[in-house]
Amino acid sequence: MWIALALTSALCLGFYDVFKKLSVRENNVLLVLLLNTVFGTILMSPVIVSGLWNGDTGLDNTATGHLLVIIKAFIVLGSWLLGYFAIKHLPLTIQGPINASRPVIVLVGALVIFGERLNAVQWVGIIIGFASLYFISRIGSREGFSLKHSRWLWMAIGATLLGAVSALYDKYLLRFYRPLEVQAWYSLYQCIIMTTTILVMRHLSPKAAGVSSRFQWRWAIPCISLFLTVADIAYFYSLSLDGSMISVVSMIRRGSVLVSFLYGVVILHERNVKAKLIDLALLFVSLALLVIGSTL
Repeated sequence: MWIALALTSALCLGFYDVFKKLSVRENNVLLVLLLNTVFGTILMSPVIVSGLWNGDTGLDNTATGHLLVIIKAFIVLGSWLLGYFAIKHLPLTIQGPINASRPVIVLVGALVIFGERLNAVQWVGIIIGFASLYFISRIGSREGFSLKHSRWLWMAIGATLLGAVSALYDKYLLRFYRPLEVQAWYSLYQCIIMTTTILVMRHLSPKAAGVSSRFQWRWAIPCISLFLTVADIAYFYSLSLDGSMISVVSMIRRGSVLVSFLYGVVILHERNVKAKLIDLALLFVSLALLVIGSTL
């Protein structure tokens, strides 16, 4: 069951990346992100409202629980800030694979922190996945995006690192708190943090911060929150089930790169199609081995 939920999450994340690209192209990144946190909070508000109506302030009614979720909100928001700027300036067929490298870090953390162990089939799947990501990074350098000269690449890497930290932190949080509660409250805290941040930036230096740059409403913006909310619900429940492995769930979720890759190639006509299709095939093989290995 947790494998099916992880695959559902991956599919939704793929569309989430596509709608992010559509929303931030030639648009104000910070305001798009703010609206994303607002819509995400609205979608999850029934969980908070129903709890408060019954006298339950959530997270076991403890300040510690809320503090732990606030920490998660800061981690995720930091990853989003870097990721939104990266996806605005990088091709989807480059940004996607960088984000897909997150399981490398998650795997190390899962092995060290949670003591997870993988069987031989899963190890083969992960090795093939790593190889495909290496080939994709080589293609990216051919398109003029090198680590030496592109700050957007560094932002994409930073977003990936923070995303991996968030994934490991999720596994810890879900030992103590219900998935929907964690998602609902961190969505609310993200909205509060992002609103406060923009107000402060607008007051101090709006031009330098980019807050005053042009904003254009697009219907793709609420779709970001919709697909992310569904992806997160599936993800949190996957991690909460007995036997779930954060390293495998994280790797399967990176299959979202397949959706954004196809969009980048077919719709945006990005370059090096043949080489990227080979990499996509490798990713499919990698994900298939992970799913097969989890059933052994």
